[in-house]
Formats: sequence, structure tokens, C-alpha cells
Amino acid sequence: MLFSSIGFLYTFLPLLLIVYGIVPNRFRNIVLLVFSLVFYGYGEPRYLLVLAASILSGYCHGRWISRLRTGKWSKFPLVSSIVISLGFLFVFKYADFVLDTVTKISGWPLTALNLALPLGISFYTFQIISYLVDVYRGDTPAERNFLNFATYVSLFPQLIAGPIVRYTTVSQELSARTHSYKLAAGGARRFLIGLAKKVLIANTLAELGKSLSQQSSATVLMAWLQAIAFMLQIYYDFSGYSDMAIGLGKIFGFHYLENFDYPLTATSITDFWRRWHRSLGTWFRDYLYIPMGGNRIKVARWVVNILVVWLLTGFWHGAGWNFIIWGLYFAILLIIEKLLLNGPLKQMPGILRRIGTLLLLVISFAI
Repeated sequence: MLFSSIGFLYTFLPLLLIVYGIVPNRFRNIVLLVFSLVFYGYGEPRYLLVLAASILSGYCHGRWISRLRTGKWSKFPLVSSIVISLGFLFVFKYADFVLDTVTKISGWPLTALNLALPLGISFYTFQIISYLVDVYRGDTPAERNFLNFATYVSLFPQLIAGPIVRYTTVSQELSARTHSYKLAAGGARRFLIGLAKKVLIANTLAELGKSLSQQSSATVLMAWLQAIAFMLQIYYDFSGYSDMAIGLGKIFGFHYLENFDYPLTATSITDFWRRWHRSLGTWFRDYLYIPMGGNRIKVARWVVNILVVWLLTGFWHGAGWNFIIWGLYFAILLIIEKLLLNGPLKQMPGILRRIGTLLLLVISFAI
């Protein structure tokens, strides 16, 4: 079910708003959880089992980590929980890619699993992992209320395309949140802005790109126009869904962090990734890049770490060599900017930096 679908706009959302509005506050998380599970199971009901198993694993491991956090075996439940969470993600998202790659390299006739990708598994897996690491670090206490934790993981607004919501962002609001007409009205406006981005702009750009790809006479100009249309389509589609998620969150009393900050006005690739899909960028920064040493290490190791982080960032976006190449492309650009162009870039006029950044971005979306 998509936010822009007739079923969501004219049946699911109105019914949820009515039920949510009439029940007492203490039952509202139950309402959100039930409707979120209906939303999730609409297309593939069987994958509710995967979501349920992930929720149960995350909840139990969080309690386990909390009890053993200062003990001798404190890391064991953390490692166990991450292995289980990433195991689900690997089986459903990456197993067929790995099997196909091994078959092509070795010639062994390995059989693909042909499993459909569960809705939102990349997002809720990262949410669970961030929660477990935060509990291990002592940044947040483990959630004792199973209903609150299940609602946090499965809450439908961020399930399709993010943002990746950290438990620390919404932990207080899961237990007690404020509702007001002003907040709901602001959320509704934000939702409509996102819906307009998706339906009026992104879908139109998708049709334009399709039309350009079907032209019989392919030219360099046509290829560039198609790449630009695709880049803009992805931006308005993705940021539109983030707007709708943030708006829906406000309607139900949650405050999600902003996920986009005018990324196409960036003056460098480094600046772009501070603005684009910020919840993913900060996730990799806080849970992988900084634990690997961040900026406080020798240059050679820093280069290796950047390559690793961005290879995994590309792989997170999809199971395919094009995504891996896409990630490494950005890694190389970031390394070059940091080591060779940091000074010269600052001396260039802002307009030239923006144009150069946009050209590099267009190329990235064509990979």
C-alpha cells in the first residue's frame, strides 16, 4: 500500500483517523500497531511473520543487553542480536545476488531462493540495530513495554521509505505524546506537500524519463536529459515520501527528524551527503564510521574505512553490482574532495561548485 494510492487516501487513513480520534489515549498505541500491521500485511501477509520475529528478537535482546551491559558477557547479546537482524536482511535482500554471483564465477548451478523483498525490511532492521547499540552504550534504557517497542518498529509512516527513526527520538512520545489541532494541521500540510511532490512532480518526471528512453534516435543530449529527469524523479519521490512520513508522524503526535535539507543546492559531494537522506548518513556515521575510528586515524586507514562504509552504503540501497559501484563512486569522490580539493573548492565561486556537484550527481544516478 502506497501513501499515494486510492486505498490509503480514501479508506485506510480516514478509518485510522476516526478510530484513533475516538479511543482513549491509553489505547492509541494499540490502534497504531494494529493499523500498521494491516498496512504492512496488505501486499504480502506472510511477511508479517518476519516483522514479528524481528520485533520479538529486538525486544528480547534489548532486555538481555540491559541486564548484562556491565558484565563479562556484555557483548554477546549485542552480537547475537545484530547477527539475527542482519541475517533476516541478508536472506531476503542479498541471498539471491550472492548465489547468482557465485554461480557466474564458479559455474556451480546454485538455485535462487526467489524470495520477495519484505516491505521496509532495510529500514526497520537498521532501526532495531540502532536501538540495541544505544541500549548497549547506555544511551537509552531498554524498552520494557512490548507494545511500545512493537509500535516503534512497525509504525507505518516511516516503513516505506524512511526516515530511519531512532528509538531515542521517539521514546518519550511512545509513552506520552501531545496532540493538538495546530500540530495535526501542520502535519496535514506537510503530508499534502509530500503527496504533491510524489504525484504531480515525481510521477510526471517518471513519464518524461520513460518517453526519452523510448526515442529511436539516441543522442548525447537525450542521454543527459534522461539522467537529469531520473535524478529529479528520485529526489521528489524520496523527499516526497519523507515529507508524508513526517506529516503523518505529526498528526499522530510524533516528531521525526528532517531527512532532506535541499540537497540539490549542495556545493560539494560532502555537503550533498549532509543534506540527502540524513537519517541513513548519520546512521552509518554513528554506528560504523565513528566506531571504526572516524577522522582520528591515519590517512591510509581512513581511506580504507571510507571505502568500506560507502561500499556498504551502496549495498544497503540494493543487491546489485551497480549499487556497489555507486557506493564506491561516492567514496572516491569524498576521498578526492578531502585529500586533494578541500582548499581549491573553498576558493571557487559558489555557483561553479553547485554546477560541478550537480554534474557529478547526474552521473551517479545514471550508474
